[in-house]
Amino acid sequence: RRKMSLKSERRGIHVDQSELLCKKGCGYYGNPAWQGFCSKCWREEYHKARQKQIQEDWELAERLQREEEEAYASSQSTQGAQSLTFSKFEEKKTNEKTRKVTTVKKFFTASSRAGAKKEIQEAKAPSPSIHRQASIETDRVSKEFIEFIRTYQKPGQDIYKQCKLFLDTMSHKRDLSIEEQSECAQDFYQNVADRLQTRWKVPPEKVEKAMDEVEKYIMTRQYKYVFCPETTDDEKKDLAVQKRIRALHWVTPQMLCVPVSEEIPEVSDMVVKAITDIIEMDSKRVPRDKLACITKCSKHIFNAIKITKNEPASADDFLPTLIYIVLKGNPPRLQSNIQYITRFCNPSRLMTGEDGYYFTNLCCAVAFIEKLDAQSLNLSQEDFDRFMTGQTSPKKQESDSFSPDVCLGVKQMCKSLDLLSQLNERQERIVTEAKKLEKDLIDWTDGITKEVEDIVEKYPLDIKPKSQALAAIDSENVENDKLPPPLQPQVYAG
Repeated sequence: RRKMSLKSERRGIHVDQSELLCKKGCGYYGNPAWQGFCSKCWREEYHKARQKQIQEDWELAERLQREEEEAYASSQSTQGAQSLTFSKFEEKKTNEKTRKVTTVKKFFTASSRAGAKKEIQEAKAPSPSIHRQASIETDRVSKEFIEFIRTYQKPGQDIYKQCKLFLDTMSHKRDLSIEEQSECAQDFYQNVADRLQTRWKVPPEKVEKAMDEVEKYIMTRQYKYVFCPETTDDEKKDLAVQKRIRALHWVTPQMLCVPVSEEIPEVSDMVVKAITDIIEMDSKRVPRDKLACITKCSKHIFNAIKITKNEPASADDFLPTLIYIVLKGNPPRLQSNIQYITRFCNPSRLMTGEDGYYFTNLCCAVAFIEKLDAQSLNLSQEDFDRFMTGQTSPKKQESDSFSPDVCLGVKQMCKSLDLLSQLNERQERIVTEAKKLEKDLIDWTDGITKEVEDIVEKYPLDIKPKSQALAAIDSENVENDKLPPPLQPQVYAG
């Protein structure tokens, strides 16, 4: 029976592990940003949709051409302007098709003549980036990358050349949408990895290490251009999620069925470390480093659950706890960081491995927070609305239930909050009763007034004219002398 109740409590939080995988069934982890597909399947679907769009654009262009040719005979005066408009449209569509179909492979086919010309131009006019003050981190990463590729000898020189070429090309593609820049980066990762494996015969483990360093080098230099760009609504989503989490500050671990007891000092330390890790994610520049923060946070969560339950944690325990950590930490720019990782991380890390698993769970946690409702927390809709509007809050923990090592200030604070909550409830009851009493008094007064009016109407009051005043009783009494004397008070001696 206890198991059944727990299962019903988890109905709003439980996520089947199969739901984390790519919905195409390839076995890799999916991602909400890719509509449930993995990186590989998403790009295939994206290319299909893009080619379809290009085909539709060309059909539209051909139809417009036919219409303009038909209108040429009847509208000679306006033909020049229309032809000019269409020629611009056709030129734009041609350029768009050429730009979209061509991949980043052209980075690897630069001619020696173009390279020589570029070197002459650089010698004559130094790049403005030389005069820009580079950050300490960028300089450090550049030095580390150069030292790393030296260990790869000729493949390392080739890697460095391709990275420099990619960065130079991307500097001229700032006007592209963030999705197109992301696609360029993903193509670059794929081509560098294939180049190392096929041309240079580098072992897979060394390829993975090299790709980590390539990602670190290029994304450290690209970070300020592609993280939360102004052309996207990432910042708007950040503010919406932050506001949502603030509104849910009242959610308790018990409501989420979080199997973590923060009364245990070691568990409390793990919770603090997990919150610190998820907040620290925003300070990193490299997608892999941001993923590492998510992974460290998740491992602290698993350890906290293991210590509390004295047994290994399950997936059903992990997700509610991760949701609680996100609610408690309210990480800055959460959506921007998720989007940045999705767009520019080496796709192999998101598709497999523990990094991909934890990242997919974080995406699910954020999606759950955005859709959280009364049923998910086993609350009535009335209580949920009152908590969300701040009219009241769940009953705070009594000071007697605190562990002995909790400081006195925290106990006193919780006691005061509990007292204020009780006073608020009493005040609401008093106001309600006062309003009821006021209504009863008004109803009673109106009722009495109506009864009196009914009686007066039924029995009208007949007021007679005022009669003449009576004379004194003894004024006409002529036999006053025969009356006995007035009685005198007697003193009774007792």
